[in-house]
Amino acid sequence: MTARMAVFFFIMPVLWVALHVYVGRRLIVGSGLPRRGRLIAWAMVAVMGLLPPLTFVAMRAGGPGGATAWSMTQWLGYLVMGLSSIVLVMLLTVDLLRVGRKLVLRLRPAKEQPDPSRRAFLGRAVNLGIVGGAGSVTGVGVVQAQQLPEVVEVEVPIAGLPPEAEGFRIVQISDVHVGPTIHGDFLSAVVDRINELDADVVAVTGDLIDGWVDDLRDEVAALGRIRARHGAFFVTGNHEYYWDGPAWCEEVARLGLHVLNNEHCIIDHDGAQLLLAGVTDISAGGMVPSHASDPAEACAGAPEGCAAKILLAHQPRSIDAAAKAGYDLQISGHTHGGQYFPMNLLVYLAQPYVAGLHRHEDTWIYVSRGTGYWGPPVRVGAPHEITLLRLRRA
Repeated sequence: MTARMAVFFFIMPVLWVALHVYVGRRLIVGSGLPRRGRLIAWAMVAVMGLLPPLTFVAMRAGGPGGATAWSMTQWLGYLVMGLSSIVLVMLLTVDLLRVGRKLVLRLRPAKEQPDPSRRAFLGRAVNLGIVGGAGSVTGVGVVQAQQLPEVVEVEVPIAGLPPEAEGFRIVQISDVHVGPTIHGDFLSAVVDRINELDADVVAVTGDLIDGWVDDLRDEVAALGRIRARHGAFFVTGNHEYYWDGPAWCEEVARLGLHVLNNEHCIIDHDGAQLLLAGVTDISAGGMVPSHASDPAEACAGAPEGCAAKILLAHQPRSIDAAAKAGYDLQISGHTHGGQYFPMNLLVYLAQPYVAGLHRHEDTWIYVSRGTGYWGPPVRVGAPHEITLLRLRRA
């Protein structure tokens, strides 16, 4: 297990439990509940703090097959994770506002001292609002996450694109995360929708799974039904490497997709040549050294005069290297668009682009909000998508 994975699977659970001690103290101490009510509330907080880490540990503890034994608890564990994270962010936000208010009052003391009983009442009302609001957001998010993704159509203007390549159609799916709560029936419905779009190319831009090949082989079999004029292509995301990235590359290739690990192919489309390259995830080298991501290597040796140079790269952070290598378009995912409020406000701290089409120097980048979801079966304010990109002459 790498240092990165050790942080994720060991240090993060400890931090998660510690944060729930904070939640319990904030919501229960001083709540005015009777002793029995406080005990029940602490038991609920304990479940919220312990169940998600236990779910993560159980998924890996037994190797292949270990996740299956815990399948009934995984959905609940991830649902609790979503509810807890929303409560945590809301509580932290309220407490930061309180700290700010206290600082202001120290600089400008109030003429009258607030009534302690009134302040306690308002505090309990705010806490109740946080719990109710988090529950409502979670409920709405669960319903939205279970829907089949909508098709998002995007036109990308490419300078110098020849008439033969006008309207070239790329269908992208990303971040499906087949695993504990997303299964083969969902992926099969997505593939059916892809095949209706009459794509020239289908791009699967990483984080396809969350689990071992032996556990999920049947769940991802629908990928073998993808139909596109020039084929379907796959690049790894960071999650593939949590579950043996090279093994997943082999399995996806067995299903008939072209796996692009720092390499490219030339597509002849009605006489126009387009370069389609793909890189491993930007973090892959830290887990599998031979899979270190390299956008420049991915297009090395390509013929001059290609109508367009397109890069499939899981994380938007690859864009700096992609722009230096002279790509016209990078197609990415990873961010989920933040997936749900208020977590979608935090993803901007980690990625240069979060969703949609953007211009980075001379390179376009499109970032999908993802086709499935990770962890909590919740989406609010960041709907999932199947993307249809059309190349247009600038």
